[in-house]
Order: sequence, then structure tokens, then C-alpha cells
Amino acid sequence: MKNIAQSLQDLKQQNRYRQREIMHSPQGRCVAMEQGPYLSFCSNDYLGLANDERVKQAFIEGVEHFGAGSGAAHLITGHFEPHHELEQALAKHTGRSRALLFSTGYMANLGVIDALTSRGDVVMEDRLNHASLIDGGLYSRASFVRFKHADLEDLEQQLQKNRSQQALIVTDGVFSMDGDIVPLAEMNILAEKYNARLLVDDAHGMGVLGKTGGGVCEMLSLEEDDKPIIMGTLGKGFGVFGAFIAGSEELIEWLIQRARTYVFTTALPPAVASAALASLNIIQTEPQRRTHLQFLIDTFRQRVTEMGLQLMPSQTPIQPIIVGGEAKAIAWSDKLKQQGILVKAIRPPTVPVGTSRLRITFSASHTLDDLQQLLSALEQLQ
Repeated sequence: MKNIAQSLQDLKQQNRYRQREIMHSPQGRCVAMEQGPYLSFCSNDYLGLANDERVKQAFIEGVEHFGAGSGAAHLITGHFEPHHELEQALAKHTGRSRALLFSTGYMANLGVIDALTSRGDVVMEDRLNHASLIDGGLYSRASFVRFKHADLEDLEQQLQKNRSQQALIVTDGVFSMDGDIVPLAEMNILAEKYNARLLVDDAHGMGVLGKTGGGVCEMLSLEEDDKPIIMGTLGKGFGVFGAFIAGSEELIEWLIQRARTYVFTTALPPAVASAALASLNIIQTEPQRRTHLQFLIDTFRQRVTEMGLQLMPSQTPIQPIIVGGEAKAIAWSDKLKQQGILVKAIRPPTVPVGTSRLRITFSASHTLDDLQQLLSALEQLQ
């Protein structure tokens, strides 16, 4: 059995010890913490909706009408009108026949992978997939294979090697630590060629990518007749909480019957679904949020490249600056904090050894003045 005290000490010596900080304000471009106010560049609230007045009002009205909690699983008495309306709206938004709400993205990924696989099948996953996808593959009864990051040649070799087994290909849409977008169109072609299912976790693309914020599948024009099953979250671009799977009528009915993380857990509070519906309306009707966000990203990349800092090849709100060692990443994060800017240092095991980074994330709520303040602070790090 692990010696917990020694293991904690080891983490501290390796500069990998993690600590929580208490927030005293709503999520937003500026946040209040115990040490003071900060300009924040480390939230996943990409469209600035977590503290939007319209979203908050929908939440309040949902509580007043439906109460604070759902009180039961969806299949007992926990499936409320706002849940059903949100599922229908999300299906339409993603171009799929049906959608099914889950309490978290972690639960959605565990549930859908387990429900779609059996002994004798094989789950094939990108090496940089989110932990929930990796755990879903390990938790399933299928064989588990990992292919090189975004490497279509390696994926095809694995498909050929395991051709006798029914395969489920699993990938992030936008990779959460690197910010790059999966070559999903080409991956879809391979799925078709080898008669494999394809699941894309679009947690960081939903609301942000695509003409109407429909995510990576909308951006690449991959419809329901194509392969991808979509997992989307409501706690990032939507600014609320929860997750969903979108796909065919048959798929959703199967998940209702067999996804254990759906069947055996209490449903989201209906007020959360009411708030998410308000967020979805804003996502669809205010494309200027995505336009402004992309302008911030493009300007940042140009300026930081001129500084000589090492960026990842990302065109999304996730803009990591590679630092290298854990101690240096922490030191740079602390220096930014001293200047009133909040950017977290990301270290192993979240990222590979030697690639510790400052994971900078942008929101549509950031201004050009905010960006200039960040850039000025970064210039002083070197």
C-alpha cells in the first residue's frame, strides 16, 4: 500500500504538488482571490457566459419554478421539462437526431465507451486524450490501444492489426493542454474504411468552433451520416455545467438503457438546464463573441512569436507557452501573479516531462487592454 505521507513529500520535491485557491468572485476576466484581484487567463469560460446576466436570470427562474435539485435519476422522476428542451436544442445545434444529458463530461465519456463496447472489441485512443477518455477505455471490457498523437498512419496500422475486432476510435476534438485540433475529417475516412465507430470529445470546441458554435464537426462539415458521435460539455463555452452525447436515435436509446453513468445517478438540477438553454441561444445569436475571441488569439500569437517564446500550434483559445522544467513554470506563473495576472503552471503528469507550460486561455470577455497587459507581463519574464 502506498505511503501517502512520503508520496506527498515526493510531489513537493518534484515541484508537482497541487494546491487549490479560493475564489471570492464570479468567474470572469477579472477574479478576486484571497491574495487580491487578478486579471485571469486560465478559465475555460471561453465565451464569457459564466456570469452573463441572461444566463444567471434563467438559472434563477429555473430554481423558482423547478426547485434547487432534480431529486432523482432521469429514469425515475428526475427528467424535467428543461432537460428535455435542452436535449432537443442540443441535437438540433449539433446536427444530430438526439442528444442525451449527463451530469459531467467525465461521466458521459465513461458511460458511452462502456455502453458501446464488449469483450472482444478494441478501443483505440490518441495518446494525449483527456483522462476521462483514457479511463473510459481502461474501464471498458474491450482491449485498449493507444496511437501516437494525431498520427493517422499509426492509427491505420492499429486498425489493420486489430481488423478482426470491432473498433471504437476515441479522440479529443481540441486537445486541452496543447490546444490543437484533431484531423477529424481524415480520421472519419479511416473509420469508414475499417467499419469502426468514432467518438469525439468536443469539450473545448463546443460553442467556440464552427459558424454557429457547433464545434469541430460543424467546422469540418461532418454530419450524422458521417461517423462521429459527439460528446460536448456545458461548463466551458456554455459557462454552466453538465455534458451531453449527441448522435443517432438508436444510439441515444441504447445509452438510456445501458450507460451506467446515466442510469444510476441523479439528474442535473433542472435550473442548470434552463441556464444552458439561455447560453445556447447566446452562442447561436451572437457570433461576434467568436469573432472577437479569434482576433485576440491571432494578435496574441503574432506578438508572442515576435518575443521568441515557444507556442504550440494552436488556433483555439488554449494557447500554451512551453517553459520546460516544473520549477521554471512555477516561477513564471508566480511572476505573472505578482503583476496581477493569473496563469497556472501545468506540470507532469498532466503533460509529458520536460514540457511544463503556462496554459493561457482566452475569453470573449477579454479586452484589447487586457491582452496588452498580458503581453507586457510576458515580455518581462525573459
